[in-house]
Amino acid sequence: MPDTATDSEAGNQAKEVDRKGGPGHTVLMALALALPITKVTYTVGGGDAVGDVLVGMEPGNWPDVVLGMVITDPLLGSVLGVVASRVVFALFAARGAIPPGGGLAGAARRAALTVVNPVAVGVVDACFFGPWWGLATGLAAYALRKGVVVEYRTGRRRPHRGHGDAHRRPGGDGKDGRDGTDSRDGSDDYRPPKWLRRAASVEQWAAGCLVVVALPLLALASALNGQSWTTVVTCRVTGGGETTSDRLIELGREGDGVVGWNLDAEEISNGLDCTSDESRYVREPWWRR
Repeated sequence: MPDTATDSEAGNQAKEVDRKGGPGHTVLMALALALPITKVTYTVGGGDAVGDVLVGMEPGNWPDVVLGMVITDPLLGSVLGVVASRVVFALFAARGAIPPGGGLAGAARRAALTVVNPVAVGVVDACFFGPWWGLATGLAAYALRKGVVVEYRTGRRRPHRGHGDAHRRPGGDGKDGRDGTDSRDGSDDYRPPKWLRRAASVEQWAAGCLVVVALPLLALASALNGQSWTTVVTCRVTGGGETTSDRLIELGREGDGVVGWNLDAEEISNGLDCTSDESRYVREPWWRR
């Protein structure tokens, strides 16, 4: 009985954390704020150049920095997809999205809710990086989302159903002193098998490593790899009575030309007759300097 009570308390705490987004939500928000500035700062060399580039991009285009990093780095994009898939699933599961009832209908709904998003994540990943990346990403996303379901079955997590009826199955009045949940979802009269509880622990550990360690490290490495977040073009630039052929980091299109950060003149320039460079690298990665 003490172990059951402990599992129930831990389940309620995990539910409250997930309802607020959990550590995954916090990490994703922190990366979304820090990554664009870090990437731009290292790529253009810091100083006043950072402000010039951000002004040249305009605030509405700042998310393009993160998008450019994600779609050009297969490992970062895949890990981000897996983490986002689990965070979204845990957030909605904490609000009762996982049906606790037994039977074929409940099992079918649980399976559908667990599979649909990993399939979508895998398809998107495959479109950017190829079928093997898509398959690996989809399977990893499914495994972690399935782990959330297992955590509910073992009682490590409990869904939120509103005031006064938390943990109560449909039709249950709670007068017998039980919480009214299905026996497979962590009620007091059910003790989940040891292997299932161990599987839930492994899933939590793996998810924590991806969210807290792998994703931030991969994002930082991508921000400091010396590669532009967008297309690098060679354009004809006219200034000071001279016309030169310079390399620009494309920030936007204006008429039949390009507005970009001029890597040669280190300023915002308007370029014409632009051709795309094969390489996006504009400086040495941080770890090689």
